[in-house]
Amino acid sequence: MSVPAAFDRGADSYDRLVGFNPGYHAQLRRSAGAIPFGARRVLDAGCGTGASTAAVLAAAPRARIVAVDASAGMLAEARRKHWPESVRFVHSRIEEADLAGEEPFDAVFAAYLVRNLPEPDAALAAFRELLRPGGVLVVHDYSLSGGLAARLTWHAVCWSVIIPLGRVVSGDAELYRYLWRSVTAFDGATAFAARLGRAGFGDVTARTMPGWQRGITHTFRARRPHERNWRSPCSCRPTGCGCPAGHRSPRS
Repeated sequence: MSVPAAFDRGADSYDRLVGFNPGYHAQLRRSAGAIPFGARRVLDAGCGTGASTAAVLAAAPRARIVAVDASAGMLAEARRKHWPESVRFVHSRIEEADLAGEEPFDAVFAAYLVRNLPEPDAALAAFRELLRPGGVLVVHDYSLSGGLAARLTWHAVCWSVIIPLGRVVSGDAELYRYLWRSVTAFDGATAFAARLGRAGFGDVTARTMPGWQRGITHTFRARRPHERNWRSPCSCRPTGCGCPAGHRSPRS
């Protein structure tokens, strides 16, 4: 399945569907709160219909925001909304985005993106290069904790709520069956924190969302180190190792 094409087909009903999740926008704002308030330049990677862009704007109201997405349909929905002149939308895969003329970013926000990419390590390397030294990467995504409870909850919610509702609202449940599969196949929270360390990020932390998404949805925050203070991260044990990457075990 082509992920951008699937999002194209679901774009016109996407906002209606997430509207049934009362915590969706609040959780995005909660994660975007990890962006430094004084950030002047922020990349919203995988902006979709603009929900993450709105969260970034609330967290960093003085920032110039570049919002990138590979789905033309999702981006068209985002552009229909009202935005200040400080927000610019770019249609591109994040790995191929032409941002050569842009200055380094103070922060990169990636909501529900990395899990959908064919080469997540390449994307993380690109994010690192796009950040200024000391800049912050914030990833908001489904990433199951190691416990059985989180996995069982995810299966139950998908097959009893998300997939049936997706079929009713959009007429096609393919995108939402893909969502279920992609989350079960993606890194667990501890594994993704370790992946960030291997990608050259430091000060890696992970926090879970509250409520039924505890252990399912996480905010990951990491920093591009100042090079003179950086040493290569080790290959970490699953529970975190206290290595130079600064890993901390995800709390769930």
